[in-house]
Amino acid sequence: MHLKRQQVPKRWPIPRKGSVYVVRPNFSLNNGIPILVVLRDVLKIAQNKKEVKRAIHLREILIDGRAVTDEKRAVTLFDVITIIPSKKHYIVELSKNRKFDVREIKESEANTKVSKIIGKKIMKGKKVQINLNDGNNILSDAKYSINDSVVINLKNKKIEKHLPLKEHANVMIFDGKHAGQRGIIKKIDSEHKTVELDIEGKKVSALIKQIIVTE
Repeated sequence: MHLKRQQVPKRWPIPRKGSVYVVRPNFSLNNGIPILVVLRDVLKIAQNKKEVKRAIHLREILIDGRAVTDEKRAVTLFDVITIIPSKKHYIVELSKNRKFDVREIKESEANTKVSKIIGKKIMKGKKVQINLNDGNNILSDAKYSINDSVVINLKNKKIEKHLPLKEHANVMIFDGKHAGQRGIIKKIDSEHKTVELDIEGKKVSALIKQIIVTE
C-alpha cells in the first residue's frame, strides 16, 4: 500500500512535489513516518528503496535497540534509530513547525527513551501491565499513574526513572496547534483534563492527552 504524496501527513518533513506515491507506514499513519522515508528522504543516508531494504536485510538498522524487518516500519515520537555501520544514533522529535525532526544524538543518549503511560491493566499475581504510547507494554509492581512518563532502558527494557505529571514538570506538546513546543507545567486542572504551561514566558493551555512529561 502506498500514499499519494499530496496525502501524506503534514508532520512528515518531505516536499509535496516529487514522485506521485510514497510508502505508507505499517501502523500509526498520523503519528509515525516509515523508516524508508526517514533514511532516504529525511536523513538522506540511502539513495533509494533498494539500499534501505539491503540494510534491513543485513540487520544494520535498529529502532529502540531492535532490528528493523520492514521498510514500512513506522518511526514514532522519541524513537531511537541506530545505524550500525556508521555507529550513528538519531532521535525522532517534533520541531516548532509541528513536523518530525530527526536529530543526531550521542551513543550515551541512545540507550534510553521517554514514553508516556496511556493505560494500565492488572495481571495475574497482582502485577500491573503499563501500556505505553509507543505500543509497548511493561510489567511493574511500582505505582505509576496514567499520563505519567517513564524512562525506559532500551537494552534491558526496564524502567529506569519515573517522570510524574505534576506542577513544574517539563513537558512537550505533541498534538494540537501548539505541537512541537516545550514548556513547564504551572497548573493542572484534573476536572477538565487540561494543563496551563509556561512556554518562554507565555501562558499556553493544552489538553493533558496532548502532552508528554520529558523530565
